[in-house]
Amino acid sequence: MEFKEKLISSFMAFEETVDVHNELHDIRTLAIKNFENKGFPTKKEEAWKYTSLNAILKNDFSVFPKKDNDIDFKEVKKYFLNDVDTYKVIFIDGLFSSFLSSTTHDGLDVCLMSSALTKPKYKMIIDTYFNQIASKEESLTTLNTAFASEGAYINIPKSKVVDKPIEIIYFSTGNEAALMVQPRNLVIVGENAHVQIIERHQSLNENPVLTNSVTEIFAQKRAIVDYYKIQNDVQTANLIDNTYIAQKQESRVAVHTFSFGGNITRNNLNFFHQGERIDSTLKGVTIIGDKQHVDHYTLVQHATPNCESHQNYKGIYDGASTGVFNGKIYVEREAQKTDAFQKNNNILLSDKATINAKPQLEIFADDVKCSHGCTIGQLDDTAMFYMQQRGIPKKEAKALLMYAFTSEVTSSIKIPELRVKIAKIIATKLGVNMGFDL
Repeated sequence: MEFKEKLISSFMAFEETVDVHNELHDIRTLAIKNFENKGFPTKKEEAWKYTSLNAILKNDFSVFPKKDNDIDFKEVKKYFLNDVDTYKVIFIDGLFSSFLSSTTHDGLDVCLMSSALTKPKYKMIIDTYFNQIASKEESLTTLNTAFASEGAYINIPKSKVVDKPIEIIYFSTGNEAALMVQPRNLVIVGENAHVQIIERHQSLNENPVLTNSVTEIFAQKRAIVDYYKIQNDVQTANLIDNTYIAQKQESRVAVHTFSFGGNITRNNLNFFHQGERIDSTLKGVTIIGDKQHVDHYTLVQHATPNCESHQNYKGIYDGASTGVFNGKIYVEREAQKTDAFQKNNNILLSDKATINAKPQLEIFADDVKCSHGCTIGQLDDTAMFYMQQRGIPKKEAKALLMYAFTSEVTSSIKIPELRVKIAKIIATKLGVNMGFDL
């Protein structure tokens, strides 16, 4: 039986394992029908032209994780943000871990989705938010809608400045021979509220894992959201990350994506403007080698006047790795005075490494300032020679140049402890000890 048919046949059994409202049952049923019609994306689709899932789908993934998969805090503490207190929403094989989590309902809601769905006072998240901006056309998003039973629910009330970052971490224990998990996150940030969120998916052994994640973020008027994604998993882990963001008037949302590990990683990042004077920031750093594959697919839909978007993605590719950047800026006729910027710079360290870049602009307004650019090259030999002439060994000189290449993105991280953590990961990926605090 092909994996698609296995998923469809498992749907009825899955629904019997979750306690859901009738409204959510209807949403799930429609979603599985949509997935049945569409199936998994293939390279025949323009948006998936450079990324194939065929090799992944040969695994016999289980969609029913075993319960009671406990893990030791000492084993996983290195994946948390060190030296700073945070709210934590932690999941093990897709199931909530009350032992590792630190949630709250004191002035804000940082909890799990299933809990919110069962409480009458949270019913609004089904009617008003859940599945309201997530694509009903993208097959993997509809698959998540059908099977998602758990995830993080974050609701920041009006004018609340959250006093510490929120960490959302999904651990896979590998106790299943091969496991597919489908987390669903919902983030609602009220007027004038401010929150910082860090998301990570991490396998704890080498068994194959396929994570198909969906996150919906709603930023109300003048809200500020800083969202950070750390992707540094083992070589047998695969991640499809679908993020949808709706912004109201004068809101500011920034998403930083750091892709360093895993087998195949696909990031679908979608911004939708629903008011004037909105600011959207999309930044990313990718450093991969071997046969790793990272695909960034971005969309910013400018639908209202006087808004800005800024995209800046840096990629460093070694070995036989493959990178994809497919960025689209869409400016509707009503979106006059739009200021949209897109940049993608890449360095190839190996003759076998590949980058496929496709920046796109679709502009239907006549009073805009839009630009995009893409570069693909190698390290500057003159700069390398200059540094070596001053006593810096070749390996360290090469690493310093590459770190400087990424600094345009890393310097905008607003959580100091996270900036240090990312710097250390980059140094490890580059194979050097920088010898100073970055």
